[in-house]
Amino acid sequence: MTALLDALSLGWFGVRGRPGRAVLSALGIALGIATLVLVTGIPASGQADLDRQLDALGTNLLVAQPTGGGEEPITLEPEVAAMVRRIAPVESSAALANLNTRVVPHDFADPNVTAGITTLATGPDLLGPLGAEVSSGTFLTHALVDLPAVVLGDQAADWLGITAVDATALRRIRLADTWFTVVGVLPLTPELDQAVFVGWGAARDLLGSDGRPTVVYLRAVESQLEAVRGVLPATLDPAVPGLISVSRPSDALAAKRAVEGTFSGLFLGLAAVALVVGGIGVANTMIVSVLERRREIGLRRAIGATRRDVRRQFVVEAVLLSLLGGVAGTLIGVFGTVGYALLRGWPVVVPVPAVAGGVVCAILVGAVAGLYPAVRASRLAPTEALAAA
Repeated sequence: MTALLDALSLGWFGVRGRPGRAVLSALGIALGIATLVLVTGIPASGQADLDRQLDALGTNLLVAQPTGGGEEPITLEPEVAAMVRRIAPVESSAALANLNTRVVPHDFADPNVTAGITTLATGPDLLGPLGAEVSSGTFLTHALVDLPAVVLGDQAADWLGITAVDATALRRIRLADTWFTVVGVLPLTPELDQAVFVGWGAARDLLGSDGRPTVVYLRAVESQLEAVRGVLPATLDPAVPGLISVSRPSDALAAKRAVEGTFSGLFLGLAAVALVVGGIGVANTMIVSVLERRREIGLRRAIGATRRDVRRQFVVEAVLLSLLGGVAGTLIGVFGTVGYALLRGWPVVVPVPAVAGGVVCAILVGAVAGLYPAVRASRLAPTEALAAA
């Protein structure tokens, strides 16, 4: 332990005793390590932003519904959404029922104007799998599902002439023979944007629904999406799973996975180039530094230092110098990544392996770069080393 402490003291003295050379040497190391962090952090932040945009397209969204059944359409059990949520990789799910109810804004409206509007019964859990937020008003809460309240999809709202919800002047529309109050407007996927959403309780009590869903929306862990898709039909209807249709993972998911593979290859290539450049700079700096001090090595040998002492001193000095450069380069890389990501409006992603790897690589490269010259110099006879200039 004493020998190591002595080596650390001598090594730090060597670094501090030549501040100009130490700063320039550390700068070369810092640039290499900063490059390593930047070329991993900035692309990782860009990929996170791309992943976020692709996720908004519903890359992990599945839609399941019965098909066939002759004149009487097949329906699902009322508790089907809860059954689906018992599948471990499923993150959220919601069920809907098509009520086949006519929608008109007032008694004198032309029914043909709203012929494309679908009336769907659902619950407060619909926003989870759809990843949607109301643009005006509120969605169907637990307090509203039993009341004559509706939420409109964007397209349905446009057709009905209701673009926003004003709490001081609420609008009403008629479903079948019952008037419902519009409490919210919700932008959704194209197949649901033309829909009017009613709570399960109101659909049962006011529109004669039997509470049996006709379609289920769910989100699952992306890596398990195919597995969930495989077990979903039997979960929804164990008796006739062959009559349950499940949507295929979207093209956006395939694009996301292809991009991830491309970015992974790019990260590795750029990181390798940065390490090679940084390693060459460190090695060159440390070799020159050690060779410049061969006279000092001879003097230490002449007053009793062993070859091991000489090797240890210069290896420790090389490691300390590289460590300073590695820490500085890591900080530069982290701040550069954060600044660039914030400037572009991306999520900030600083890969921990790149940060830790930058410091470790600096230490290893410094040790390797300083070892060979130190060993070679320690083998010189004291008189020969003193004569070297």
